[in-house]
Amino acid sequence: MSTFEDKQIKNFDKPESEFTDKVIEIKRVSKKTKGGNQISFTALVATGDKKSRVGVGHSRAKSVADAIQKAIQKARKTMIEVNIVNGTISRSVKLKLKGAVILLRPGKQGSGLIAGGSIRSVVELAGIKDIVSKIIGSKTKSINVWATIKALSLLQK
Repeated sequence: MSTFEDKQIKNFDKPESEFTDKVIEIKRVSKKTKGGNQISFTALVATGDKKSRVGVGHSRAKSVADAIQKAIQKARKTMIEVNIVNGTISRSVKLKLKGAVILLRPGKQGSGLIAGGSIRSVVELAGIKDIVSKIIGSKTKSINVWATIKALSLLQK
């Protein structure tokens, strides 16, 4: 079998998806039971089409690969539409969720993504090109991601 045929078979088996997935965080968690410790993994994944749709999923499974797959499925089910105007958001938004305070402001044309790690992942997958953001308070990635999604959903109105 030639390499050309191999490539055709691989492409046929797994169709290209319009969404891009990004693993934000993987944690090993443990649960005490009567028989001992039960070890599993949690995955926090963001997915988006870079054309204004983005979603986040969090899931747990016995293996890392299964946790990531479950998180991707949840992220695709809970996608939101972000209002993007000229590559940036329409207005400023400040949101407090638990210990995190997220500040998102529209960026000037060509300024790029001025955002921290977890906000940058979500905003990049949403397709926003210019934005200025600040995380105040919590350093926890999961809380910051959920706060970013909630802030972006406020821009739908």
